Amino acid sequence: LFLRPALCLSRRAPAPADPMLYADKRALETNLKVNLLAIREKELNYYTQNCQAVGTQAALLAGFAYSGLTQVAIPHDRAYALRIAYLLVTTTAMCFELIAVLNTTLLSMMGPGLALRGPDGSMHPAVDGMMIEYRTAYYCFVLGLVFFHFSAALFSWLIYVHWSVSTMVTLCICGSLLLLTRYAKRVYLRFRLPAEMVITGAFEASDVAAAAGPVVQRGDAASGYVSREQAQLIASSNQ
Repeated sequence: LFLRPALCLSRRAPAPADPMLYADKRALETNLKVNLLAIREKELNYYTQNCQAVGTQAALLAGFAYSGLTQVAIPHDRAYALRIAYLLVTTTAMCFELIAVLNTTLLSMMGPGLALRGPDGSMHPAVDGMMIEYRTAYYCFVLGLVFFHFSAALFSWLIYVHWSVSTMVTLCICGSLLLLTRYAKRVYLRFRLPAEMVITGAFEASDVAAAAGPVVQRGDAASGYVSREQAQLIASSNQ
């Protein structure tokens, strides 16, 4: 009879966790997610500004190419192949620039929209997607710029009657394109960053483990250590 109350006490359910500790853990998780999102937001703003800059210049060149198609009176006494070449090259330049304009416009609108209004963890696919699609817009802009130079060279052969004038204009345009290519290559090599050295705002599991320190199992009482559940919590905040 005297042992029965002791047995009842031993079978009693454990006391619930302190609500203050639970609230502190939830606050820590929230603050961690906010800090991670602030880091990735810098990348998002970087690619958004780049898209806007490329889109503005591409729209300007597309307008020049369109003027070359609609505002230029092509002489009918010129060779048919020369007229076709001019129209094709000018149209190609305009199309490449319009692709760049459309791509950058969609990226600057839909990328931040996904990061802002998407479900939890949408910031990471938004930034990674903009990083990939931005290259396509950039390549289209460069190709449109090159074809724009070719269009200007063909235009000189359509307008000027004497071949010496057309040759001099063509040489100037080719020299300008060569200098532009050399300058772009020099700037690219000066600021080029190898792919293996690129640092992004995303945290991998290895980064979280290195920052968290030694990981111990639940029940270990060593102070200053991070439990395995807490490390998983930190890793899940990046998803």
